[in-house]
Amino acid sequence: MFGKFLNNYYYGKSGKGDYRKGDLPQNRWQQFWEMLRVRLAGLFRMNLMTALAFLPLMYVLIITLNALFAHLIILAEVAADRAGASAEYLQIADNSAQHTYSILFTGCLMLIPAIAITGPVQSGLAYVTRNWARDEHAFVWSDFLDALKGNWKQALGVSLITGVMPLIVLVCYQFYGAMAANSAFFIVPQMLTVGLGLVWALALTYLYPMMVTYQMGFGTLLRNALLLTLGRLPHTVGVRLVMLVPALIALAVAFATPYWMYAVMALAGYYLLIGNALARFVYAAFTNAVFDRFINPRIPGTQVNRGLADPEDLDEEEELVQEAPVRPENAPGTLV
Repeated sequence: MFGKFLNNYYYGKSGKGDYRKGDLPQNRWQQFWEMLRVRLAGLFRMNLMTALAFLPLMYVLIITLNALFAHLIILAEVAADRAGASAEYLQIADNSAQHTYSILFTGCLMLIPAIAITGPVQSGLAYVTRNWARDEHAFVWSDFLDALKGNWKQALGVSLITGVMPLIVLVCYQFYGAMAANSAFFIVPQMLTVGLGLVWALALTYLYPMMVTYQMGFGTLLRNALLLTLGRLPHTVGVRLVMLVPALIALAVAFATPYWMYAVMALAGYYLLIGNALARFVYAAFTNAVFDRFINPRIPGTQVNRGLADPEDLDEEEELVQEAPVRPENAPGTLV
């Protein structure tokens, strides 16, 4: 039983036709689902292999969310029975905004090293998933390590900026918000700061795939990623929102039900098992298409549409099929 299963796995099923060029995916959508089916087990392995680098980040997020939920519980208790609340709870409730800012500020400080150590690992993931997304071979461990060693400096620079960005946005938002109480003009830089953080979060979609695909300086890398983000803004926002669906569902369950701890645990399990590698694969499939449209045609000799069927090859194959002689019925050598 198992011998037959293994033979089918390695050699295919008997009676199945040979592989033809027409069997290649004819569009990006078909390619994505076919490569996801083939590489799903590999994505699990990649995610588990790199999970250690993301544990500090998950720990910081969990304790920060826990502190925020505890703060909300205190506010609810004070609102329900202010007369019976303790002096400590009353002080927290009366200074709720400042207490919330303190929790977020501490969390953002802890995020800086937690995010910084993930950069080199993200570059290795980006290289392997880029190859898999365009139907090219990549070893899970050796190619991951080669990409990490070759891109760790730029990756660390990107992850350091990513780690500092939440703190910058929080501090500037708080500062300009306080200034806006006296002058509405300061609402403009306050919103610009938030916009800067959002644009950087979107640019991360391109930064790691571009880093492992092209040789360019760090400044050029940042500029090109930001230009592609703004040029393909609706598509980039859509891809990022799709990959945020598990987190949004967990947050909705956490705020709408008393089972917030289970929601956080389920979300942590998702990212420990496959979440990060799956996101990298989705971003790789998306950026491969963007690079083929805006960058690769400008580089002489660069192949585009890797892993997709060439329309000219398909036309030639159809012509060969039409021109092939048809054996007459009941001719010698024909089974009746």
